[in-house]
Amino acid sequence: MHASDLPAVMRIAGQVHPGYPEDLAIFTERQQLYPQGCWVRQQASHICGYLVSHPWQLGMPPALNSMLHALPSQVTTYYLHDIALLPSSRGSNAAGDILAQLYAQAAHERLDNLSLIAVNRSFRFWQRQQFQAANHLVPAAKLQSYDSAASYMVRALA
Repeated sequence: MHASDLPAVMRIAGQVHPGYPEDLAIFTERQQLYPQGCWVRQQASHICGYLVSHPWQLGMPPALNSMLHALPSQVTTYYLHDIALLPSSRGSNAAGDILAQLYAQAAHERLDNLSLIAVNRSFRFWQRQQFQAANHLVPAAKLQSYDSAASYMVRALA
């Protein structure tokens, strides 16, 4: 993902996650702090999806629409902040490709787990990807910044 991709990323975010709005500054900061964890998916030279991820601390996910300011010096998880795919890219193994990239990046960082907050009725999808609910690790206020059905999930990597 490049700075020039951010307008398309914002459009996709608005379409796929209308109930979870984040400011352009959030995407800009993540892309600047950890560019190797920010990717776009293209189809016929058009951006049809994106992923924002970075090393973080297990059980301490950022609240929705909040700045990080810096990555922590001690990281214990590879955090999937946001993933969005337009309906036209679904069924093309885009999610499988993206997950493979995530696992490789986590391994590169020598992290043995991935974490995320499941929203937008995605809990079952993430369960099928071997993520387990771990709400007990997170302060309730963090999850409430997303919505009442949000679930913190963790996947151990072999």
